Amino acid sequence: MPKGSCFCGNVRFSYEGQPSVKALCYCTDCRKVSGSTYSTNLIVPESSFRVTAGKPKRISKKADSGNEITSFFCPDCGTTLWRQTVAFPGSKIVKAGTLDDDITITKEIPTIELWTSRRPGWVPGLPGTMQLAEQT
Repeated sequence: MPKGSCFCGNVRFSYEGQPSVKALCYCTDCRKVSGSTYSTNLIVPESSFRVTAGKPKRISKKADSGNEITSFFCPDCGTTLWRQTVAFPGSKIVKAGTLDDDITITKEIPTIELWTSRRPGWVPGLPGTMQLAEQT
């Protein structure tokens, strides 16, 4: 069972099973919450997802797509742990970098790239991935 946590360890979560989607996203929101040029996301069923410690805060806003997106983050250290949006109903969008086990991160190879129109030219696309210009 994959487990994850924030930077300070006060908020923890777990989920069962395999992600239904593994995606890199280059949208503005993912850049902002990751502090990088993209984020790596694992889409997991809400029914298999559990908060096991702490109480995350949330913030909602209009995403680049026009849909509302809600970010769940640690109230102490600010780490964004997962997100929710109508684009992936019944799912949690787990930020792969928050997983505690390096082996899990290594095996969850992204198969989709989202918002590729915003991928910086110096970041190569992943070979064999489905590339979608707009999503979330």
